[in-house]
Amino acid sequence: MENFREESLAYHEKGKIGTLITKPCKTQKELSMAYTPGVAYPCLEIEKEPKLAYKYTNKGNSVAVISDGSAVLGLGDIGGLAGKPVMEGKAVLFKTFANVDAVDVILNVHEIDDIVNVASAISDTYGGINLEDIAAPKCFEIERILQDKLDIPVFHDDQHGTAIITSAGLLNAIDLAGKKIEDIKVVIIGAGAAGIASAKMYRNLGVKHIVMLDSKGVIHSGRDDLNRYKQEFAIDTEDRTLEDALKDADMMLGLSSGNLVSQDMVKTMAKDAIIFACANPTPEITPDLIHEVRPDIIAGTGRSDFPNQVNNVLGFPFIFRGALDVGAKKITENMKMAAARALADLAKEPVPYYVKAAYNNPNMEYGREHIIPTPFSKEVLVWVASAVAKAAYDDGVTDMEKCDLKAYQDKLRKMIYVDNDDSSSLVED
Repeated sequence: MENFREESLAYHEKGKIGTLITKPCKTQKELSMAYTPGVAYPCLEIEKEPKLAYKYTNKGNSVAVISDGSAVLGLGDIGGLAGKPVMEGKAVLFKTFANVDAVDVILNVHEIDDIVNVASAISDTYGGINLEDIAAPKCFEIERILQDKLDIPVFHDDQHGTAIITSAGLLNAIDLAGKKIEDIKVVIIGAGAAGIASAKMYRNLGVKHIVMLDSKGVIHSGRDDLNRYKQEFAIDTEDRTLEDALKDADMMLGLSSGNLVSQDMVKTMAKDAIIFACANPTPEITPDLIHEVRPDIIAGTGRSDFPNQVNNVLGFPFIFRGALDVGAKKITENMKMAAARALADLAKEPVPYYVKAAYNNPNMEYGREHIIPTPFSKEVLVWVASAVAKAAYDDGVTDMEKCDLKAYQDKLRKMIYVDNDDSSSLVED
């Protein structure tokens, strides 16, 4: 680990992102078009019709990654500046996986009104806003206010990313287990942004029995110390501990801390249960320990060295890709659900040869160790972005008059497999 630490520090020297110039500026004429006097023409066009900013600037392919560093994954409240490497990393993933230009916007303010005011003030620059590593419960209000106030997509990935990816896994796990979603019991350890967003999405899928725990135990109707977000999931139950809650549970989503779940607890879960132990870097319980006592359980973690990795990179780059390409004004619940179902459906498709090679697994196929696609599958872009774009069009949150889904998917595949640089107006020419 010491060598990896040193390698990581060296990797981050001078940062991970920069500016990519997309038009030539090597001659007098090109200089005069890039700046004065030629730049006046698009300025005047945009003044007459603001929507033309999507045509004459990079607004339609740009996302602001905004954070105050109050809840950095695995590190806590370290502040915006210390969290900057994470936000730069987010920008790297946007560009690498979906060819979306992203820039980190680090805030040295922490109150809801201050964050909303800053984000609103700079919003004309961007086609979307990715809120990142902002602590709950203020993150819920910030996202809600900004989405109501602005006419561009606002998405808090810490909430919805985990919800979307694990929903895809849940859909396929119950398919493999032959269960009905309305009959299952789900236990969620952790009542922060990701836990609450996941619970809401599971409800939308049809889950009726959810037991949520925070640091004080089961969130039940007899507690008087719950904020309004936790109160929504307070249930009438005799369960008080994690051990109580896991009895006969069909799914456990861990968003807490390492080594919290014992093998004895796992033994009490329902047949063919699913465990997503997503604490990083140490899961609540590792798949090898799970399978020592319960080989029937479908297991996943946030780590890449175990099957069924719950990785938010399967979501946010492609969700924004689809939203940006149709000029969506917001990201709706239907768009999030479309992303989850697209991931679930893609996992059932034959696994590309290059993915098998990346994992040195020539036998990789849909099953208990492959219920969600891997981040290396190029088809994730096509499936998720097109599903999100179609849902945005269906929900009426875009001004597009038509959405040729087949043409859009063809352009996405061209971007992946041919030129890798076509990132504008991918749906409607």
